[in-house]
Amino acid sequence: MFLLNPERVFLNHGSFGACPKPIFENYQNFQRELESDPVEFIQKKYSDYLAKAKSALASFIHCQKEDFVFTPNPTVAINTVMRSLNLGEGDEILTTNHEYGAMDRTWHFFCKKSGAKYIRQNINLPITSKEQILEEFWKGYSSKTKVIFLNQISSTTALIFPVKEICNKARQLGLITIIDGAHVPGHIDLNITQLNPDFYTGTLHKWMLAPKGSSFLYVKKEFQSQIDPLVVSWGYESLAPSESQFLDYHEYQGTNDHSAYLCTPKVIAFLEENNWKEKATVAKELVLQNYARFCNLLGSQPIAPITAEFIGQMASVPIQTKKPEVLKEVLLERYNIQVPIMQLNGNVYLRYSINAYNSQSDLDVLYQALQEIIQETDLIQLD
Repeated sequence: MFLLNPERVFLNHGSFGACPKPIFENYQNFQRELESDPVEFIQKKYSDYLAKAKSALASFIHCQKEDFVFTPNPTVAINTVMRSLNLGEGDEILTTNHEYGAMDRTWHFFCKKSGAKYIRQNINLPITSKEQILEEFWKGYSSKTKVIFLNQISSTTALIFPVKEICNKARQLGLITIIDGAHVPGHIDLNITQLNPDFYTGTLHKWMLAPKGSSFLYVKKEFQSQIDPLVVSWGYESLAPSESQFLDYHEYQGTNDHSAYLCTPKVIAFLEENNWKEKATVAKELVLQNYARFCNLLGSQPIAPITAEFIGQMASVPIQTKKPEVLKEVLLERYNIQVPIMQLNGNVYLRYSINAYNSQSDLDVLYQALQEIIQETDLIQLD
């Protein structure tokens, strides 16, 4: 069903996803149609295909199709929002110390230009409760806080954050909320209308199984007129403007191959036809069942309660190693296991992801490989 190398133990769905054959074939069909008559496709057919894709995704993430645009990835989405914020000297963006590295760099760039401050509030590990996260997060709030930026599922630590509660309080405080949901669509339930953020970005090419380069940026209506295009093109001061300046500015930014976006109806149909929610539930159970086992092997402690409140289809286990890059390469080259060894805040984590193509045997192979490495090398320390 998937195009993954069958000889490799693939435990890293979280980084870039994996696309099933039927969806990839749909993707290639759009590319072939584009190349068979580029002018007809781009000038006539594309808008109809895009409308169908947006309608399908709007139903899946529960918002109006006029309130989001497709983007290649969340980095493009957050850069679009960041460059339109009217923040100045001393204004603060409150976030956590669990954010994705590319996002930290995006905000550091913005702060150097604007004079704003990026406040990485410490969320201590291990997590003991949702209340602990909320209490520690809001300790970073001050009268200068203007924006809340938060990942709903962290990348390195793979933790699910209480974004709904944070959005609710931020709204009461009059703060702008920007949510990075890169790992959310197709992973845990997403209802943007109920979550009610000001800005939200998520990927389709991770847990929704779409081809690479398919994500979206949702913008609440009251902010749409304030968001400048990242690339100025024909939609700016359009000769044939639509009812939405937001869509004009952001949906037509020059020639590109947007076939990945157009696969969205096929992506969602595939998930429904193959009962992917049930498969995801089985995968989540496998993640939880093995977490303590890996902690025990590596002489570490869980970084959160081993429950679905904090852990989904991927989990990060603390690992003591002075050579994380070498360890990752040993697992890949010697054992043919693709699994990330990630660093954050001075700590190192082994993060395994589970999807329908994985089984307990994959995790057993990883476990046995780590056992051998512990016994035969000094790459992993247990004290």
